Amino acid sequence: MSPHTPSAFLPVHGRGRRPAPDYGQSPHIVIAGGGVAGLTAALSLHAAGFERVTVVEAAPAIRPVGAGLNLMPNAVRELDALGLLDALEAGALRTRELRYYHRSGGLISREPRGLGAGHHWPQLSVHRGHLQQVLAGAVRARLGPAALVTGVRVSGVEPTPDGRPRLRLEHREGAVHGRASLEPDVLVGADGIRSTVRAALHPGEGGPSWNGMLVWRGVSRMPARAVGSFMLIAGDDRQKAVVYPMGRPTGPDREVLVNWAVARPAEHTCGSGTASGEERLLGDWNRSVPVETFLPFYEGWEFDGVSVPDILRAADSAYAYPMVDREPLGRWTHGRTTLIGDAAHAMYPTGSNGATQSVVDARALAHALARHADPEDGLAAYERDRRPVTTALQRANREMGPEVVIDLAHARAPHGFTDIHEVIPAEELAAIASRYAATGAFDPATVNQGSPYEVPLPAIG
Repeated sequence: MSPHTPSAFLPVHGRGRRPAPDYGQSPHIVIAGGGVAGLTAALSLHAAGFERVTVVEAAPAIRPVGAGLNLMPNAVRELDALGLLDALEAGALRTRELRYYHRSGGLISREPRGLGAGHHWPQLSVHRGHLQQVLAGAVRARLGPAALVTGVRVSGVEPTPDGRPRLRLEHREGAVHGRASLEPDVLVGADGIRSTVRAALHPGEGGPSWNGMLVWRGVSRMPARAVGSFMLIAGDDRQKAVVYPMGRPTGPDREVLVNWAVARPAEHTCGSGTASGEERLLGDWNRSVPVETFLPFYEGWEFDGVSVPDILRAADSAYAYPMVDREPLGRWTHGRTTLIGDAAHAMYPTGSNGATQSVVDARALAHALARHADPEDGLAAYERDRRPVTTALQRANREMGPEVVIDLAHARAPHGFTDIHEVIPAEELAAIASRYAATGAFDPATVNQGSPYEVPLPAIG
């Protein structure tokens, strides 16, 4: 069967799960994008009883690329419900503490995280590649190999008279370039910040919004003793650094994998670390730059024994990208097409919420579709549940989210301090942290109620 024909995109049928709602026949759901959001959506839909789910991913293969990320306890809870926690933890680290520092070295606050904060699930620091490989492996094992199609991208979407989407698909393998069209029952746009599906639903919207900051990211391997056992975020009102281990020590030298990200305004950056106008618009995550282009800005940054420049020097590679997000949308769903993850609500990388909210989106989507016989009603219910939460987070992240404590400390004591509580009262620090946790629904009280997205049998019998 040629991969260029529509029938190549139909998945095998799953077995042994809850029955899906009666749409007349098992609906065909296509997910555009094989990242965290798309793969979690496929697994969630499968768990809810949907038998025909296809993920189309533009990349030629799912490879373990990228840097690190944090999964907050509400996302870990949902992944645990999918039976993935053990596999994830095999290549991740439970984050036990988060510390904020002023660039002068003063400790602003330290917060217990995950189980230490009273959650029933941990917070996990993990390499994005490991997370994506766990998800992709589970999709292939549970839904069948044909459910995840790589090398195929959605190049266009238009509605049909009955409300279903008509997709234009492109496939490229070497010199072979094929095109096809497909009309699934439901389309889920999980194709990231530069989403083709979003562009089709909101023509003329324009590109992502840039706040003038550049971010450099990478991964280093360091002796465990040089890294610490905590996640740190440090800086002032102009530049910041984030560093955290994301695995257990390995090998005779007891080395750990360390994720790092540093940020600084573009107008104060020279050389090859500066983004071009085109990259500012597109949000390019893969522009390789030498560490030496930005290392001088972080010389002397050391926090409780963790040396930021030493970690930067140990990196095999570094990547620069503009700090961009998307304007909140007033509508995600059009007929039988909707958006999830960054396609719906790309936000600044503040507060560890990008991947977290993508996971929760995926679970909420499957739950809503399983509870409604009409897919349009299901998609509308999903949007009512998720869009207000993520819109609030997008706006909070534009105000620096919980990292605003660093800006406050610098504004009130630019040259440093001996007692942070003389600068920011303990009650104010606690209020900032708890307010953001409540906004993202990862406060212990909310998380520990259990998943709201389990599908009860009577609802879909």
